[in-house]
Amino acid sequence: MLKPLADRVLIEAAPAETKTASGIIIPDTAKEKPLQGKVIAVGPGKVDEPMTVKIGDSVLYGQYSGTEIKLEGKDYLIMRESDVYGIL
Repeated sequence: MLKPLADRVLIEAAPAETKTASGIIIPDTAKEKPLQGKVIAVGPGKVDEPMTVKIGDSVLYGQYSGTEIKLEGKDYLIMRESDVYGIL
C-alpha cells in the first residue's frame, strides 16, 4: 500500500449513486463524481501542521480535489489534507 508523504491523504471514494430517489437508473456517463470517501492512508503531516484526519475517517472533499490513482486494481484519490472539507 502507498504511504503518503507530508500532508497528503489517500482516499477511497464512496461509490457513485446508481439510482435517483424516485428509482430512475443513472447511466455511467451521467453519474456525478462522489464527494465523500474513506481515508485509507495518512502522511505524517508537516512540522508545523500535524494531521487531523486519521485512517478510517469518512471525509467530505471538493468535486475537483485530488489526483486519481489506481493501486492494486482499485481506484483512489490522493490529495492534501487542506483539500478535505471535513470529517463526517
